[in-house]
Amino acid sequence: MPNQNQMNNNTQPNMMANQAMNKNHGGHELFDAHEVISGIISMLDQYQMYDQHIKDPILKDINHRQAAFATQMYNTIVDSFSTGQDPKVPTQQYKMNQDNNVIYGIKPGAPKKPNQSVNDLSDQGLSAYMLGNTKSLAMLLAMTALEMTNPVLRRVIADSVPNFIEMSYEIFLYQNKHGYYQVPQLKDQDMTAMLQSYTQVPQQNTPGNMPH
Repeated sequence: MPNQNQMNNNTQPNMMANQAMNKNHGGHELFDAHEVISGIISMLDQYQMYDQHIKDPILKDINHRQAAFATQMYNTIVDSFSTGQDPKVPTQQYKMNQDNNVIYGIKPGAPKKPNQSVNDLSDQGLSAYMLGNTKSLAMLLAMTALEMTNPVLRRVIADSVPNFIEMSYEIFLYQNKHGYYQVPQLKDQDMTAMLQSYTQVPQQNTPGNMPH
């Protein structure tokens, strides 16, 4: 059996390797990672507050599913951030329940104004706050992933961006179906002119597509 000295000699390189991985972060990256993690905490805190005032069961279900997913995402990011290694639970893929049919056009409604008290909170406003949370985090994570030095954390952050995009799209579709987020369109002739304003160019022979 190996003696205590041999065991210490075997574990010391592993400890040094783990310490090296833990410190495989640039200063700028650490600040950005803290901002990302704090941003997800803020989202989860605010989703709890929204939940107390949401009336529509469908919106409440979106709130619960997104909060549960974001909680797992938070744990995965914290795991890779603190260890510098692959997280125990890899990045998951968020799947929304909404279909992707968009209603186009503008219907007149009452002018909007700030709420006078929490009693004025509505599902329209609460869903807008949720959309603001997810859109902000999608942009923040995308910018953060561009300047990461730790390859594991960079991949985890980058792979999380599509999930916040999907959450944002889900909330947009919910708002659109309820008339909260209306989508105007251009006149047919204007839309056609815009769609036909570009043309493709012949592909140049570059090292990546030269004939063999």
